[in-house]
Amino acid sequence: MRFALLGNHPDGLEFACALIESGSHELICYSTNVAAGYEKRFGGRARLVPDLEEILADPAVELVVVAGSAANRPTQLRRALQSERHVACVYPPDDSPDIAHEASMIQGDTRKVLFPILPDVLHPAVQEMQRFFEASLNEAIVRAEIHAAALKGSEVNALCFPTWDVLRGLGGEIAEVVGLARSETVVGDEPVLINGRFGPGLLFQVSYVPARGREDWTIVLEKEKNRVELSWPTGPRGPAYLSRWEEGGELQEEAWTAWDPWGELVKMLDEQLALQDGTLLRSVAKHVVPSWRDVIRGLELDDALRRSIKQRRSVVLDYQEGSEEVGFKGTMTLVGCGLLWLLVVALILGKWFPALLWGVAPLLILFLGLQVFRWVIPRKDQTETE
Repeated sequence: MRFALLGNHPDGLEFACALIESGSHELICYSTNVAAGYEKRFGGRARLVPDLEEILADPAVELVVVAGSAANRPTQLRRALQSERHVACVYPPDDSPDIAHEASMIQGDTRKVLFPILPDVLHPAVQEMQRFFEASLNEAIVRAEIHAAALKGSEVNALCFPTWDVLRGLGGEIAEVVGLARSETVVGDEPVLINGRFGPGLLFQVSYVPARGREDWTIVLEKEKNRVELSWPTGPRGPAYLSRWEEGGELQEEAWTAWDPWGELVKMLDEQLALQDGTLLRSVAKHVVPSWRDVIRGLELDDALRRSIKQRRSVVLDYQEGSEEVGFKGTMTLVGCGLLWLLVVALILGKWFPALLWGVAPLLILFLGLQVFRWVIPRKDQTETE
């Protein structure tokens, strides 16, 4: 498949090179000057085309890799999708979830592949640690200390936390976050403390410290007498170490000294392209494939974290998904309010139309009956479930 590269974000450059080296993709144009080493890896046939619209007007372009600066990335993503091309985009596409939601809607119309470049959650160390999370729901607490480069200033307008996809990959959806910073405005080069809760109930604590030198990530799962620690001393793209302390047992350690995420991501993109074209009937990926939902969730969590810090309170993530019980009770509440209004109107107009007063008692009985019905039915369902 022939593709174009927009921008020079490091993740986008590495992903583009992996596409070329896979042998099944060809770079035909790129929009920005890159280092000589990357030009050599691009091959001699790729040409520099600075104008975005000229690139998108080329009928030979089938796939677009969006890797521009933070200021240009939203526009590049929107136009690439509107041109009805397959798109792969580095994270984050913007510093708010709005463009991610818009991209999802456009993709729903075009039915082209929209692939996020999110490599960290695919690390085999994360896959290994996930087994311990699955066995420790509601029995442990997750502590993480993240020293990572803050995205600020020319990159994004506010803090973009770099680890949501890894935390969600380990513990599932995050239901609640509480953030604490030095002031109500998040500053990208200052520390942030984060508490939260995964959907199943597992709690987590994160200390985020912007890196002055190299990155250093540590995630610890602590139970009463057991402990599992995952560490990346040079950041998630470097060597990883998994250590386990179990009651009555010795320390067990496992190390990954090298890991190349880009080839794995290319395989996953190829699988999605094949599924979209109808040439592949089922998923054969070994790991969970990053989806655009992961991008949306990460940006929503960033937004919730900033609101929590600004408002000095916790933020519950409902993701616009209401339960059946909530919907039922809400409907009964609206009906009850309507009956009360009718009751008040009947009492007022009864002064001039006495016949209306005969309806007061039935309305009152109906209102009280609905309240009992509203209380008993969900309780009954809950008792049957238990």
